[in-house]
Amino acid sequence: MRPPRLLFIVTVLISLAGCDGNDNFTDLTGFMDDARARPSGTIEPLPKFRPYEVFTYNAASLRSPFQPPLKIDRVNRPKGSRLVKPDEARPRQFLEGFNIESFEMVGTMANDSGTFALLKGAGGVHRVKVGDYLGRNNGRIISINESQVDVVEIVPDGEGAWLERPRSISLKERS
Repeated sequence: MRPPRLLFIVTVLISLAGCDGNDNFTDLTGFMDDARARPSGTIEPLPKFRPYEVFTYNAASLRSPFQPPLKIDRVNRPKGSRLVKPDEARPRQFLEGFNIESFEMVGTMANDSGTFALLKGAGGVHRVKVGDYLGRNNGRIISINESQVDVVEIVPDGEGAWLERPRSISLKERS
């Protein structure tokens, strides 16, 4: 048991011999002197931050900047006629309060009084016949067959006249 204890004592003595007692703490002493020289009790105030401003992106419905712009050919654009115009005096039908794109044809019915189309949209399934009005652009049903409903809309041409625009609602087949 003597050798490990002797080895420990020799190691401690050698390590104490490395400490020569000279105070070489000039940088630490200088920092402490500077800290003592500063006035105590003053703390710098926190910086003022601006509140977060909410940003709402409103350009989602616009054309993508990565697609080329559409060129409108004003010369070959169809011209309207002053003879064609919607009948503003007639009573409005229920299905005229909805966009024509919201309707889809789901079937047809026929009896002695004629052929009817079944259109799904506007909160239900509606039975329509030739001559009924549909959509917000004065669309009038002109023909019904097993595969589609043909509609003619009367829309403004942008120059003070009216233009007839044919549309059709195709049968939606179940898959």
